Amino acid sequence: MTQYVFRARTAAVRWLTAMCFAAIVLALTFESIHRFGGSSLVSNVAAADDGDWSYVDHDFSGTRYSPLSQITPQNVNQLAKVCSYTFPEQVPSETAPLASGGILYATSDHYTVALDGTDCRVLWTYEWKPRDRDLVHPHRGAAFVDGKIIRGTGDDYLISLDAETGKLLWAKQIANPKDGYFISMPPLVHGDLIYIGPAGSEWASSGWIGAFRLGDGEQVWKFNIIPADGEPGADTWGPDPATRKHAGGALWTPLSYDTEKDVLYVSGGNPAPDFYDDARPGANLYTNSLIALNGKTGRMLWYNQFIPHDVDDYDVTHVNPIFTMNSHTAIATTGKDGILRVLDRDSHKLLYGVPFTTRLNAEVPLSDTLMRVCPGTLGGDEWNSGGYNPKLNLLVVPAIDHWCSIIKKDKEPPSVEKANSGEVRYFGGPYNGPKNRDPYSDARGRLTGFDASTGKERWRYVSPTPIVAGVALTASNLIFAGEVGGYFDTLDAQSGKVLFRFNLADSIQGGVITYSAHNVQRVAVVSGDGGVINKKAIPEISGGNPTITVFALPPK
Repeated sequence: MTQYVFRARTAAVRWLTAMCFAAIVLALTFESIHRFGGSSLVSNVAAADDGDWSYVDHDFSGTRYSPLSQITPQNVNQLAKVCSYTFPEQVPSETAPLASGGILYATSDHYTVALDGTDCRVLWTYEWKPRDRDLVHPHRGAAFVDGKIIRGTGDDYLISLDAETGKLLWAKQIANPKDGYFISMPPLVHGDLIYIGPAGSEWASSGWIGAFRLGDGEQVWKFNIIPADGEPGADTWGPDPATRKHAGGALWTPLSYDTEKDVLYVSGGNPAPDFYDDARPGANLYTNSLIALNGKTGRMLWYNQFIPHDVDDYDVTHVNPIFTMNSHTAIATTGKDGILRVLDRDSHKLLYGVPFTTRLNAEVPLSDTLMRVCPGTLGGDEWNSGGYNPKLNLLVVPAIDHWCSIIKKDKEPPSVEKANSGEVRYFGGPYNGPKNRDPYSDARGRLTGFDASTGKERWRYVSPTPIVAGVALTASNLIFAGEVGGYFDTLDAQSGKVLFRFNLADSIQGGVITYSAHNVQRVAVVSGDGGVINKKAIPEISGGNPTITVFALPPK
């Protein structure tokens, strides 16, 4: 009996030893896969949970694709409004909400709130009180990471809030609003670095992107999108170095990050002044470019400029999604010029470029005679990008269509001083007045599904009003979207057929996300008045204060 017990104990010890050894090997294997990037871009997912949406584009690859599938083409017509929250300030409604652990985190120009994702109950509210000049108010979202909310402000502060309490942890001013800068873009946070840069091309500033420490906001590195004296690319702006001090290229849309290669992708905005180009001969690097930077050091690895010497305000606004096709990794870019371009990540070669909106005189030089140009200054893909469904190998791109501009360039350059002060925009030509654009009644929206491998159009949905809101794609092959005219739309990703429409009677120009709270899939939609597409300039538009509306299926 004693001998039997001894043998049993010995066998148990051997079994435990083997299991421990196997666990160690398995852990080391997973650590090795994590460290070296694995075989796919799975590690690019910013959300810690399948039901979360913790970056404005869902994940670092910017796919805007959620694995949630409770809402399906068969039951989506049962969606119903569950709750809503309206911010206490009348500002542009272009922000994108975030979701983590069933909690919604939402922002406006000055407010940040945490909401119960099931009933929109306010958990906490934080109000930023400007400490400097605060003239320009578009705001497009925050980032959630390690229990912190990171966001920018209109007076150029980068701030960190405790996600549990809303307490301000730190605030660092990273730019000077008196130089025309303001922060409208959402930051991207990877590891212990925050990546963000200021906007301000229309106010005679010069763009840059920086990395800041997550712990205290201190700057780690800075890359000049408009090269400084002696930097590569400075010679593409003509002989006058003063031109580059007010040359545009600023940031106002999300970034993407390739965690497999540790590469940050940045979209250089349009050059300034927009229409008057006499002072900036040359290609004007690194505007309208995809810029690949070493995420740790900020060193430029490569770039591709798609529109040299732009005169039409054609920002290349998005450098996502990053996706895998035919065993190769590719990067999509879209912008206000209305062309979807897909590049090979490793060779940097352009695989294809296809239009996703109407184009007319888009490559014709401007003169001092009025000319109709499509897309116009409010055309193409604006501040929300397309998405990618890996199950269908489908790229989906939202757009403003048939809204052209009637523009020319002035005979004299615009005033830097008046632009810096916020008195006039730094355009060098007429900007978006009723006489300088097609009537709003002519404008349409377009949502296009493309074969991601070839660029072939699979389907197209033309909406009665522009589409500038975000899109959310799901594993059940649905697409959630929104229209400036107030409709929340759901489409079948395989056919492009509209399956569900809900009239919010409030312009939808912000983020559209899907998330899980208490194991129930929900959809959050941002509505309200816009910044440049607003009811003051365009009376046909209905829009109030920024509002978050949540939809879900009825309980069983």
